[in-house]
Amino acid sequence: MSQTDDKPAIRRDAAATKARILKAGLAEFGSKGYGGARTETIAKRAKCNIRMLYHYFGGKEGLYLACLQKVYLHIREEEQKLNLHNSPPVEALEKLVYFTFDHMRKNPDCVHLAGAENTMKGKFLKKLPLVAKAATSLIDAIQDILERGEKECDFHPDIDALQLYLSVLSLSYLHLSNRHTLSINYEQDMSDTAWLDARRTHVTDMILNYCTSKNGIVRQT
Repeated sequence: MSQTDDKPAIRRDAAATKARILKAGLAEFGSKGYGGARTETIAKRAKCNIRMLYHYFGGKEGLYLACLQKVYLHIREEEQKLNLHNSPPVEALEKLVYFTFDHMRKNPDCVHLAGAENTMKGKFLKKLPLVAKAATSLIDAIQDILERGEKECDFHPDIDALQLYLSVLSLSYLHLSNRHTLSINYEQDMSDTAWLDARRTHVTDMILNYCTSKNGIVRQT
């Protein structure tokens, strides 16, 4: 086999190694934060030589930035697939609430890493302008949903797109970020599947009823 023939295999191996390092980094940073994470542990988790971590990411900070960007851009990429601009306003908003709730539920690394970054006051997130740009695009999409809903008399006017999304996010997030203490205090396992399903319905109804109730339109479940 020629050296040329070997190149695709080398590229595949490189991509697989980088993916393993990213996955291991997400787990390590999510559980221990930036300060507590160790590159040696990440390399061991990824089953690679630590030199490969430095080769692909330049070191601990480079890997952390890559993990942070991956977490934030992944949710934006998945939101794009919802095709919200082509859905009727109420349906589009319902899709977004369901997606946000389930994404947080299925991606604990997102919850943990965001929490860790907040303890550092967004120190590293400031270095990732693509993340802020993508977030602005989401708010623009929500604004479009609200404007279309107002025109069609589905939603009442003067709903702030950012305020609304922060409500969706917080209602989808708090029970996960504080799962252990809330479960103890209220004697309810907040990782229970049936409870989470009921919580998602409750959150969706709250958001949709808020947007529609001032027009006398109350969503029936």
